[in-house]
Amino acid sequence: MDLAVIAIVFGAIFIVELPDKTFIAALVLSTRYRPLAVWVGVGLAFLVQTLIAVLAGHLATYLPDTLVKTVALLIFLVGAFVLYRSAPGADAEEKQQEEEFAAKATHARTGLKAVLASFLVLFAAEWGDLSQLLTISMIARYGHPVSVFIGAWAALLTVSGLAVLSGRVLLRYIRLSTVHYVGAAVCLVLAAVTAVELLR
Repeated sequence: MDLAVIAIVFGAIFIVELPDKTFIAALVLSTRYRPLAVWVGVGLAFLVQTLIAVLAGHLATYLPDTLVKTVALLIFLVGAFVLYRSAPGADAEEKQQEEEFAAKATHARTGLKAVLASFLVLFAAEWGDLSQLLTISMIARYGHPVSVFIGAWAALLTVSGLAVLSGRVLLRYIRLSTVHYVGAAVCLVLAAVTAVELLR
């Protein structure tokens, strides 16, 4: 286990995921069901998706190193572009996403039913998400599956925990558009570091 890799992955995934629909979904679900049940369901969905992303990233390490790093570089660049481009409309989009997730959580549920409902909503919403692609890229870049898994899953649990506990308060003080710009900058830094490694 590499603590530096865990910290880097945690920071990158946290910043990219904070303005994402994950945060909004967990926030909305926590207004319908018990917050702990939502967090457990969301956490389990992230567990499965992070395991799949780590496995895909690990399998990619068997490919030629130059190819893997080139794909990782492209993913970082695409991530930066997507975050930068979506930043101006992020605050307006947040309200639309709230309405969409509220429509999916109309029935009152408790206990395991609330956990399952939260799991299904997040599991369906997160496929092909930027955080999954970044997780795959981090494996290709650092080659530490366990460390990347811990960093990525911890970041996703932290974002969803913040949404469940204090999402409304955070949205009052943090503009999602600003977080998008910060996330784009992080992706550009990762792209630059990867590009330097490719040129060596």
